[in-house]
Amino acid sequence: MPPSSDPSFASLGLSEALRAAIRERGFTRPTRVQAAVIPAALANEDVWASAPTGSGKTAAYVLPLLEAHAARDPRRDGRGRRAVEGLILCPTRELASQIGEEITSLGARLPSPPVTQVVFGGVSINPQMLALRGGADLVVATPGRLLDLVSKNALSLSRVTTLVLDEADRLLRAGFEDELTRVVAAVPEDRQTLLLSATFPPEVEALARATLRASAHVVTVTSEEDAPELVERVIEVDTPKRTPLLRHLLEESDAQRVLVFVATTYSTGHVARKLTDRGVAAMALHGKLSQGARTRALEALRRGEVRVLVATDVAARGLHVEGLDMVVSYDLPRSPDDYRHRVGRTGRDRAGVAVSFVTADMRAHFRLIERRERRRLPREHVPGFEPEEEEVQVTRSHGTGGIKGKRKSKKDKLREAAARRAAAEASASEPNDE
Repeated sequence: MPPSSDPSFASLGLSEALRAAIRERGFTRPTRVQAAVIPAALANEDVWASAPTGSGKTAAYVLPLLEAHAARDPRRDGRGRRAVEGLILCPTRELASQIGEEITSLGARLPSPPVTQVVFGGVSINPQMLALRGGADLVVATPGRLLDLVSKNALSLSRVTTLVLDEADRLLRAGFEDELTRVVAAVPEDRQTLLLSATFPPEVEALARATLRASAHVVTVTSEEDAPELVERVIEVDTPKRTPLLRHLLEESDAQRVLVFVATTYSTGHVARKLTDRGVAAMALHGKLSQGARTRALEALRRGEVRVLVATDVAARGLHVEGLDMVVSYDLPRSPDDYRHRVGRTGRDRAGVAVSFVTADMRAHFRLIERRERRRLPREHVPGFEPEEEEVQVTRSHGTGGIKGKRKSKKDKLREAAARRAAAEASASEPNDE
């Protein structure tokens, strides 16, 4: 059913208990993606929704799951445990935790809130198995840990009625494809499936369609009309000048919560230490940290104990930090699609700034990002940090479609500088004919 031109949560078919929880959260009316997805999900339709980061996709599927749970008695499996009725798959531990918190918050006013378990890897499996001894109504999981629990008979997926793929584009990529195929094979064929993400690259569309009914309700939201202002800055800078430029931007900005994306685990600690040495409170976040350390880093940023969190792309998907003022791509994302996910971390509940550092060897890559975004962003040169390096000339490598660059070595640059100095000295020593 199409949403009304000015829908309310009541008009979407949600119960008073859920509407009360929504009001307590301070939501006054549904976002565009919520207005489109909630009625279709309540009608048991499959949904394929593409909407920007920060547009309210999590609540768009959590609210129908809670409504469906409230309308029926808990299901039981053959061992008398609660049988899983709703399964939510997501790619990262942090996103799984946030989804679990959203379910708890929005379901708090229900007469009988669902028993919800959040499971992911990187921590001991034993406490999760103990927590599942009585079963669960809703399970939020990363695919690998979910399959481990199924293999140990800690839970069964045979009675799942709704399967949700959050950040579906990443789940459908090669790294998760095999695990996702095994999960889909373990749930009933007559389930409802909801796929949601900020982007759906063409290479995963076939896989996405294979998991949906032919009559799936397709939702595409390009932007929220009343979304907070998001300013995107693209600054050309030489590679060695990025850290001083980052410090300069922090000094001239009043941003209190800043997320800086770098390419490697090493860089998270290196850049964080450079900032800390100059009096900027900073911490590192990357996938090799224990779950406890990752959680502490996020909480430190949320509570204002640190100003800057330097992270790999483990923080690009699904994480929501209230009041995140600025996002900086110190290194550009490898995948052009991840640019939108990074930028979407800010400008959600208030105006935000997203900054991309573009070095000489990354200019061609950023043009590729722009083509994927279908727009051109103006370049900036910050006084005192103007780039001097020449753009790398790129050639397409044969067979892989990748891009290779030709860049002068440090020795070549030193030789050229020495030659220029020698020429200048020779010119200065020549007699003046005037």
